[in-house]
Amino acid sequence: MESTLPHATPAAWSVRSILSVFKLRIGVVITFTAMAGLAVTSGPSLSALQFVVLSLAVLISSACAGAFNQYYEYDIDPLMSRTKKRAFALGGFQRSPAWLWAIGVLLVVSVGAAWLALNAWAALFVFLGAFFYAIVYTVWLKRRTWLNIVIGGLAGSWAVLAGAAASNPEIGAVPMALAFVLFLWTPPHFWSLAVAYRDDYAAAGVPMLPVVVGDERAAKTIFASTLMLVAASYLPAVFGLGAIYLVGATVGGAYFIAKA
Repeated sequence: MESTLPHATPAAWSVRSILSVFKLRIGVVITFTAMAGLAVTSGPSLSALQFVVLSLAVLISSACAGAFNQYYEYDIDPLMSRTKKRAFALGGFQRSPAWLWAIGVLLVVSVGAAWLALNAWAALFVFLGAFFYAIVYTVWLKRRTWLNIVIGGLAGSWAVLAGAAASNPEIGAVPMALAFVLFLWTPPHFWSLAVAYRDDYAAAGVPMLPVVVGDERAAKTIFASTLMLVAASYLPAVFGLGAIYLVGATVGGAYFIAKA
């Protein structure tokens, strides 16, 4: 019976290890983006049960994608200082096929619950968020092209649309604009991180932008993409999100430009 379960050393089964493998902190952030999509959507209010299902579906599907990412990248995580202490990299969790089954079952349950409690569109967007991060980004793009984080950045945008679709499957302009803003936020954020860890990515053979073009050109690209992000951040206000958002976008935009 033990061979059918995800295997780990006794020390590995700690709350911190589980939270780390499933990247639950990131999952919570992704869940809040879904709530943002819900909040700006005109449509019927969700019941308490539907709200809980939406939150858990996004959180669990994101956790599944995060766990698969660490399962898949066990070979390159030890080569990078930022990831070398992850459980699969250290051998605390063994790469048993049971992990894939557990991840798959949890994903099916989360998507199925979204379908039954909400609607097919919300379920589809929940699935696409996990699929883009786990498969499109992690498997197909990360080790092949510097565009990995550009295309893979759609993973977070799907959560916004999942939240919007939960209330109204006919996605409006404001949640679409928010999803677009999140899509544009992802590249400069992760490229800045990649500049700091360029040597790690190079050692692991991951073609992040600074590895491919060097820090100077990467910095110029980050600045240009930040300007695009700031410009796009005004779109939700144009579509009627309101003065409070406009002030927030202006302050946030000034901060991002200063940091770029």
